[in-house]
Amino acid sequence: MSTKKDKFTLKDKIFMRLALNLAKARKGLTGDNPSVGCVITKNDEIISIGQTGYNGRPHAEYNAIKNSFEKLNGSKMYVTLEPCNHYGKTPPCTSKIIKNKISELIYSMEDIDKKVKGKSFNILSNKKIKVKKGLLIEDAKNLYDSYIKNRVEKLPFITAKIAVSKNKLIYSKRSKRITGKDSDKFTHYLRYKNDSIMISSKTLNTDNPKLNCRLKGYDKFSPRRIILDKNLEIRSNSYVFKSAKKKNTIIFYNSSNHQKIKILKAKGITLIKSHLNNNGLFDLNKIIKKLFRLRVRHLLIEGGDKITKNLIKSKLIDIFYLFQSPKILSKNNEYQSFTSLKILNKNYKKKYKFASKLAKDNITIYKK
Repeated sequence: MSTKKDKFTLKDKIFMRLALNLAKARKGLTGDNPSVGCVITKNDEIISIGQTGYNGRPHAEYNAIKNSFEKLNGSKMYVTLEPCNHYGKTPPCTSKIIKNKISELIYSMEDIDKKVKGKSFNILSNKKIKVKKGLLIEDAKNLYDSYIKNRVEKLPFITAKIAVSKNKLIYSKRSKRITGKDSDKFTHYLRYKNDSIMISSKTLNTDNPKLNCRLKGYDKFSPRRIILDKNLEIRSNSYVFKSAKKKNTIIFYNSSNHQKIKILKAKGITLIKSHLNNNGLFDLNKIIKKLFRLRVRHLLIEGGDKITKNLIKSKLIDIFYLFQSPKILSKNNEYQSFTSLKILNKNYKKKYKFASKLAKDNITIYKK
């Protein structure tokens, strides 16, 4: 089957764009499975749509077929990723497509999973279903950047953010709030789109953050909380400590304070003892690998200058959001500067300005 661009019509592109937007909306919310979007049409009119379910099931194709009020014989399906063809916890999507007599399938990207890759094309073609692939392929590759990293590198996709004032401070005792309310909402959107969030004990004890998603109606999507706390300095009056029995919390530590360990375990906190490197710091590479084994797939880091600098130096971050406020913060008392801008620009060559300003704040997005 030809996959040349001239084989796809303008309507094909419109329907696939919708499927990609459906997949993007669920990105970060589908567990181990990729977020997929599906659109079914008949006579160039949409008759059904579907997305991958939360935590990865049901699949988008299954949902689109189920959502249709019309018979699907002779219909055309657009899907962002090659449909599955093997039995897992659910029957293969290829069987559903064949059973419902869908006559044509267009998918954007071939699945990188060896159990699926290229096989669905042949299975469906052999059943006289017309199959094309490669429509809006570059958009699909961007969409599945985290899925590709999860499957190929066996590592979580890492997003990091930090807010700085006009005079490059990330903290001033006289003014704790740096960015405006719109930037705060975007931060909560990032928390919603990541299954886990990591901070240092210094950030925890300085800011006493809740680390949850406070967008209305989305609290249930609050990320798992991960704290780097070498000496178990977490305070008993912190929100994270007080809410630990209700919220999934992990602390990486390197301490022999048995009394504190007992107290934290009694709160339901998962404690993981981790060795330090020659500089007396956590080995972030090892911690991130461990987090992947703990089923962390999308990790948001809201650290201070120290942890952020180490991650940038090691190029462990996949996408970095730099929030820049027009405020000038005081240096007359305790303060902390952002010292990683030079190395950030050196290690992350792709730099974009966020499409629209969030009130008076600017956001610069950095990628490798």
